[in-house]
Amino acid sequence: MLHVSISLLVSGNNYDQSAEEERDSSRIPTRYNMTMALHWLVGGCQSGDSLVFHYSGHGSQVPDTNGDEIDGYDEALCPVDYQTKGKILDDEINAIIVRPLPPGARLHAIIDTCNSGTVLDLAYMCRISPEGLYGWEDQWIPQGGYKGTSGGIAISLTACDDNQNSGDTTAFNGNASGALTYTFINILQNEPRPTYERLLSSMRYEVREAQNRAPSSLPHSPQVPQLSSSQKFDIHKTPFTL
Repeated sequence: MLHVSISLLVSGNNYDQSAEEERDSSRIPTRYNMTMALHWLVGGCQSGDSLVFHYSGHGSQVPDTNGDEIDGYDEALCPVDYQTKGKILDDEINAIIVRPLPPGARLHAIIDTCNSGTVLDLAYMCRISPEGLYGWEDQWIPQGGYKGTSGGIAISLTACDDNQNSGDTTAFNGNASGALTYTFINILQNEPRPTYERLLSSMRYEVREAQNRAPSSLPHSPQVPQLSSSQKFDIHKTPFTL
C-alpha cells in the first residue's frame, strides 16, 4: 500500500511574514502552492493507496453561492496571500482531493482550523448524542451537486464544527499547540488502533479538559472536534487505520 501525505502549516496572515520564515518559495503556503500540493497528493492515486492531508492554520466561512450548503456558508482555508489571491473553498477542496478518489483508495484529512466541520464538503457528518448514540447527518442538497468520491472513501477529522472557532493552547505541555493536532497525535501514540468513536471521544475529552485548565488560550465558546465521511460506517466497530 502506498501511503503519501501532505502537511500544510499556515502561521502568518500575510505573504511577507511566511516568506521570512521559509526560504524555499515552493513551500510557502500561498494559494497557488497549496492547491498545487493538493493536486500532487491525489495525482496517480489508485486502489490500495492511503492518503493523508494535514492542515493547521487559519480557516473561515464565506456565503455559499451555489446552494450546496445546509447552513448557507462555504468553509474555507486561508493561505498567507488570501487577501489578494482568495481563500480555498470547500467546493474546490472536494473537487481536487475527494471526487477523484478511485475504488479502494482512502483519504484521511486532519484539519486544525476554525469553521472546519465540513471543510471537505463530505456527504455525511457524524453526530453523537450526550448518551453516546450516533448517527450520520446527511449533507446532501439535491441542487448542490455531487459530494462523493469516484469509489474510494474520504474521512475528515476536524478541530470544531462549522459554527465554532478553534485555537492554540499551552495547556497540554506548556508549548503553544493546535488542540486538535496535539490530541490526535497524543491519543494515537498511547492507543495505536482505537475505533473512530474512541478516537473522536478521546479528542473531545482532552480538548474540553484543556479549555477548563487554560480557558484564556482557547475560544470561550466550545471547541468540539468533528468527524465526517464520504460513506457511512460503524464508528464503534471500525478501527482507525491510516
